[in-house]
Amino acid sequence: MNRYDQLIADLRSDYRPQREWGEGRGVLMVIGHFLVGIAGGTWLMASLYGVTAGLAVAYVLAALGALAHLAFLGRPERAFGMMRHFRTSWISRGFVGLALFLIGGGVYLAVTLFAPEGATGLVARIGQVIAAVGTVVIIGYMGFCYTASKAIPFWHSPLHPALYIAFAFRGGIAALLVIGAVTGAAAGAGLLEMWIGVTAAVALFFALEIHGAWSGGNVAARWSVRDILAGRLALLFYGGTLALGLIVPLALLLAPGVHSPVAMALVGLASAAGDFFMKLSTVRAGVYLPLVIPARRQRA
Repeated sequence: MNRYDQLIADLRSDYRPQREWGEGRGVLMVIGHFLVGIAGGTWLMASLYGVTAGLAVAYVLAALGALAHLAFLGRPERAFGMMRHFRTSWISRGFVGLALFLIGGGVYLAVTLFAPEGATGLVARIGQVIAAVGTVVIIGYMGFCYTASKAIPFWHSPLHPALYIAFAFRGGIAALLVIGAVTGAAAGAGLLEMWIGVTAAVALFFALEIHGAWSGGNVAARWSVRDILAGRLALLFYGGTLALGLIVPLALLLAPGVHSPVAMALVGLASAAGDFFMKLSTVRAGVYLPLVIPARRQRA
């Protein structure tokens, strides 16, 4: 079905799924949010554990996320215009936070990796503070971007920001597991136990959000839940989010030799992949409020 036929079919349906994000070119937006979220969590976790390699990985992920955002826009020069609406737009705040992160993180990494030790400590400190401010913004803004979309009830949930913040922490821990497997950094620092705790929080937030959408009385939100659990997105959710992102890591955790580098790397990679499919399925599950609530059909 071409885009025109799809549009006509959507307009004729009572519950029209949003297709701007998560389908076609819109996948770039989901990729951008995914990469930036992991970047923020990785920078935070690497800062706490003093893993310089983690900071570098976080910076690269944020840069790739920025490129995905710009590619989604089609006309990247518009990003600078979008940043002017910082007071009213969460998308604008996200662009500003990402810019601060890239500027501050770039300065800090350049000084830390290439400058003589102790020669430019003040500059490194300033860069570190700017990067920290950007980190807080990019970890928190994405959930609020979706929550601000009042026309899509499933996204308009107070739990959505908390869910995305938990995703960022889970992504940061997953990244450190992979980095630790390669470099030995932060090995034995309780990362696997921390992953279990944060994963439990993610599962709880998601279950509460699904329950709230199903029991809240909004028909469009219920339609979104049906699409995820038993509809067009069930394969993404069960195969990508649950099987790859949850069951595979838990199976690895229960297997002998879980603290081996290979097992830790696989847990981190599977966890990150599951986070991507979770975000993709929840974004695609967005359903617009119907213009006219369909009347109940009366039995003949």
